[in-house]
Amino acid sequence: MNSLSKWIGKLALAAPLALVPALAGAAEAAVHKGDVAWMLVATLLVVFMAVPGLALFYGGLVRAKNMLSVLMQVLVVFALILVLWAVYGYSLAFTPANGYFGGFSKLFLSGVNINTLADTFTETVKLPEFVFLGFQATFAGITCALIVGSFAERIRFSAVLLFSVIWFTFCYIPIAHMVWGPGGMLLGAGALDFAGGTVVHINAGVAGLVGSYMVGKRIGFGRESLAPHSLPLTMVGASMLWVGWFGFNAGSNLEATSGAALAFVNTLFATAAATLAWTFAEWMAKGKPSMLGAASGAVAGLVAVTPACGSISPMGAIVLGLAAGVVCLWGVNGLKRMLGADDSLDVFGVHGLGGILGAILTGVLTSPALGGTGDPAKFSMMSQVWIQTYSVLITIAWSGVVAFIGYKIADMVVGLRVPEDEEREGLDITAHGEQAYHR
Repeated sequence: MNSLSKWIGKLALAAPLALVPALAGAAEAAVHKGDVAWMLVATLLVVFMAVPGLALFYGGLVRAKNMLSVLMQVLVVFALILVLWAVYGYSLAFTPANGYFGGFSKLFLSGVNINTLADTFTETVKLPEFVFLGFQATFAGITCALIVGSFAERIRFSAVLLFSVIWFTFCYIPIAHMVWGPGGMLLGAGALDFAGGTVVHINAGVAGLVGSYMVGKRIGFGRESLAPHSLPLTMVGASMLWVGWFGFNAGSNLEATSGAALAFVNTLFATAAATLAWTFAEWMAKGKPSMLGAASGAVAGLVAVTPACGSISPMGAIVLGLAAGVVCLWGVNGLKRMLGADDSLDVFGVHGLGGILGAILTGVLTSPALGGTGDPAKFSMMSQVWIQTYSVLITIAWSGVVAFIGYKIADMVVGLRVPEDEEREGLDITAHGEQAYHR
């Protein structure tokens, strides 16, 4: 048991998403229909986040000539990772082996059937393992799909797919196991990540930043207008993300209990606060508040609250959201200029930076003195902040190295960048033979 309360102690020891599947037939095990129904709905909500939510959010942000290419990348990457999850991802992430990878006992879902069960936070309450592995699959799929926003409008479709396979296998799986899996190295250290601040957002954000450097800047970057072609679609996508995120965060409780309600409410308030913070900060800095800014602020709040939503108070969620709105606004403006990267859709500025902020502040806002669920007799803010920072540094380093190697391999095998004439014409026509809009 770590320094948190009994419930949070279970989080640190078992993790919300990486619970060792238990064999069916244990006398004390009970499956509650309400939990099953909630988790099926939560899984559907995460699918809704990715397709159509993320796809439309990204699609509206690119130029019209690249709309379909982004939709295609999100859809096919998501589908590809779901299949790989069933083949080997689930086994390598969520079976015991060592601190970095799981084992091979459940390759091709061997031994998983309608009778096998997975643990929840309550020792005598179980979930059907099919529900658990399906929920996990959607997390893996959307994480890999997030990355495509960083190199949108100039990468080969084949390179996207090859890179996704490499990065999923050697980065997403081990980070998921380390943070959530049985015997995971960061889990054992006491890292708190309720729904994926490190595993999903920092992981994808860093891979995206590396990709923006490796693929190179878009033609005309900094000289020509590369403005979004449909902000209404971006707003629709952002709204779908907010709705779907309740499944992402509250579903990570794995039970339809007060823990899910806490994550749900924190997701609601942090997102609202970040939307307001970004809007008013932009208004002050630029003289006008933009719809794109408000939508981006909402996503920043969703990202930042993800690791913290199960252990902080609603007031803490508002504070976290306010900080995320301002910090991520700086991330997509000042920091982006400092880095000199053409991160097309600001994957690092929102997901990477927001995930870092949320992961570290989880160690602060979980404090019982600030309304969090930490055990008043045991919680040490300084110790928990260090553990959170350590997990962030490990994730950044691991994702950065694997991403660099993955892009290099993709470049050698199929080539990363499309030819200049194809980029100017647009990837919809040159890569897919279609047009989003016909005049």
